[in-house]
Amino acid sequence: MRAVRPGALKKRGIMGMNMRNGHYIGRYNNRKLYPLVDDKLKTKSIALEAGITVPDLIAEMDSNYQLKHLDSYLEGHNGFAVKPAKGSGGKGILVILKREGDQFFKPSGEAVSMKDMKRHCANILAGLYSLGGKPDTAIIETLINPDRVFDDFSYEGVPDIRVIIFKGFPVMAMMRLSTAESDGKANLHQGAVGVGLDIGTGRALRAVQHGKIIEEHPDTGVPLSTLAVPQWDTLLTLASGCYEMTGLGYLGADMVLDKDKGPLLLELNARPGLAIQVANGAGLLDRLRYVENLGEREYSVEERIRICSEFDF
Repeated sequence: MRAVRPGALKKRGIMGMNMRNGHYIGRYNNRKLYPLVDDKLKTKSIALEAGITVPDLIAEMDSNYQLKHLDSYLEGHNGFAVKPAKGSGGKGILVILKREGDQFFKPSGEAVSMKDMKRHCANILAGLYSLGGKPDTAIIETLINPDRVFDDFSYEGVPDIRVIIFKGFPVMAMMRLSTAESDGKANLHQGAVGVGLDIGTGRALRAVQHGKIIEEHPDTGVPLSTLAVPQWDTLLTLASGCYEMTGLGYLGADMVLDKDKGPLLLELNARPGLAIQVANGAGLLDRLRYVENLGEREYSVEERIRICSEFDF
């Protein structure tokens, strides 16, 4: 495959890592606010204060002593997710779909023992998955029950929606769909599918896996062009409101659509990745510059969504 020259990428408005870090993250994100989004427990706390629904917390453990009580924490829970509070990029997340006695089963069908569970939690506490390798907290959340409309679009996992928010404006969005390869995780680097979404409608624009365009989900065979996210306006309103909630000017909001609870906020990211451009087949720069050119006037959430819904790049 012939490499694309930097000039061609610039012409298409593709934003690179240096531009993202220097001009947008460095300029619009106050580092003092990073802990609000780098720690999932703090994000959960400020979200609840803002009236935003989040997955229920089963337990949090910040010491090896607490690991001795893991059995009692998990009593009565057949499905759940174990996460590092300060992890990034999906690292260290263990999803359990069902339990049979002391055996826990991942989306792939692989069995995990209680001893394995405790070892995984101990690794989280030691900072194996945290930013900078610092000691961390292991959190256990209830398993999300995804909306049935996504049954054929994701393989044994929970599909999530990533929206890039700039100065409160939802400038680009995609849905991440788990696959057998990604082991039930909506992580593009681990083989999940990324589907670019139209900001105005929540409908699929195109889909990619490992950076290559695909037409069907690799496991279910469903045409990805038929994907349409319900409650789209509600999801955009939730994501856009995270600007006021955190004070961060450039961030990624990760959400899911639960069958019973509706839109839930999973986490926020002060350094969202750039693969969303690949999923959309479009660059971020034109949209970001358009918002910058709007000046410093304050816009309501509804106005910000309307403006972005009318993007024509």
